[in-house]
Amino acid sequence: MIGFVLGTGEGREILAYINKYTDEIVVSTATQYGYEIYKDFKAKYFNYKPLNEEQFEELVKEFGIKVFVDASHPYASEVSKTVINVCGKMNIDYIRYERKSYFTELNNNENIIFIDKYEELDKVLESIEGNVLNTTGSNNALKIESLNIKNRIIHRVLPSPKVIGKLLENGVSIDNIIAIKGPFGIDINNGIIKEYKIKALITKDSGEEGGMKEKIESSLLNDIKVIVIKRPKFNYGKEFSDIKEMLEFIISNYNL
Repeated sequence: MIGFVLGTGEGREILAYINKYTDEIVVSTATQYGYEIYKDFKAKYFNYKPLNEEQFEELVKEFGIKVFVDASHPYASEVSKTVINVCGKMNIDYIRYERKSYFTELNNNENIIFIDKYEELDKVLESIEGNVLNTTGSNNALKIESLNIKNRIIHRVLPSPKVIGKLLENGVSIDNIIAIKGPFGIDINNGIIKEYKIKALITKDSGEEGGMKEKIESSLLNDIKVIVIKRPKFNYGKEFSDIKEMLEFIISNYNL
């Protein structure tokens, strides 16, 4: 049995490929939304709630999982830590799918600034006048707000009543919320940047998937600063950034 921890759009591609060979799989995702994305695929068991180490261990025991494939989001570091620990304790294999960085060839662009953590934003923004667009999600919006940055921060978030309500309850002005679901093309990105007079954009290095290419190209086209929160650093061990290569390895090594 193979366990999959999925939290990216590539999860559908992974499951579609694996289902050609087997449905002897367990799929874990942290949200009901994730389950809705993957529910039409074949699996012996679907989990759609966050799990701790003990709960992952129970999955391994109950379903006889021999390998976990971790395709969680590049910034879901706690999930990866948990799965790595469980695989070590249970003496089963761990495989990581990690999206390629979009910024590999853009490291020397003067408009792209890399920082290790959100707490460095206030220092970076001291020298930038004007409005800032946060595209790192609602969970990080309140972290950014707590820094009391002098700039006006506009948060682009999912159009979910729960998400918007949480921001409003914590003092974020409705004027500083753009609720829209991506990914977006160049035109929408350009429109938001121009309409809100954006001078800097905050993003994660989430890979080209999900509209990253268009977002960064639009930022550079409009000559605004791009502030990138670096990915957490991990030694994953067996790691792939090519889905097909990873799946071929799994098929040839786990008797599918």
